[in-house]
Formats: sequence, structure tokens, C-alpha cells
Amino acid sequence: MTDAYTPRGVHRTRVGWIDTDAAGIYHNSAVTRYVEAAEAELMRTHGLPGYFPVAPRVRYEVEFEAALRFDQEVTAVVEIEKIGTASMTFTFEVWREELPGRPRARAASGRYITVHIAGGHDEDDGARSAPWPDEWVAALRQPPN
Repeated sequence: MTDAYTPRGVHRTRVGWIDTDAAGIYHNSAVTRYVEAAEAELMRTHGLPGYFPVAPRVRYEVEFEAALRFDQEVTAVVEIEKIGTASMTFTFEVWREELPGRPRARAASGRYITVHIAGGHDEDDGARSAPWPDEWVAALRQPPN
């Protein structure tokens, strides 16, 4: 963001067996879950629990850079790059933490865009983009207490 404060969410976890193939290497889709958990933390710390039901992803880009393995510690970091009228652009990094003989390394990075919607999620119910609530934008522009 252009302001001095950049909203950030961090999620630390371990790669679960369910997130891997038979060789113990993660499925690419696990990155999305790690990133969304960091995004949830960002919204939670800014007091916005109602964000997810009205903020679908409309674009998602990821570059995979290093493997993650079963039980490896992982850190996902999400930052808001831009708050638009009805959209938000996020950047993210997913890091595999250091293991004996393996240094900390970035496993994935990317960006995605969410859009605030009004109405239902079904096109027949009138789902349409709508401006972010002013109080949400204000909350995201300030460090949490």
C-alpha cells in the first residue's frame, strides 16, 4: 500500500500428511490454504470477521519455487498491496523453515485479487461488486490495537 502501514497476516503451521502425495511432498493446492489462513489472521486482527463471505477471489497467481515436505514448518505471509473501490490486491509468500541441512527458502509467492460483493453468491440472486464498507477500509489502514 502507499501508506506507511501495510496490513499483514502471518500463519505458521506444519505440512500435514493430508497435504502431500505418497512421497511426502506437498500438493500445490496446500499453498492456497496456508495463504487463506494468513489472510484470515489479517482480517481477524483488524476486526473484520464478516469479510470472507463477501470477498470472493477473482484472480489468483502463484509461482512455485521450492518443495515442502511432510511435517516441515511453514510460514505464510499475506500483505494488502492495494485497496480499490470494490477490489483488494494481496501479495503473499510461503516459506519453508530451516531443517538440518536445508536452509529456509521461499516455496511459493504470488498475488491475488478479491472483490467485495453485495447480494447473494448466485448470479440469479443479483451478486454484483460493491464498494468496500468505509469502516472496513479505515480498519485496514490502521495497525491493530
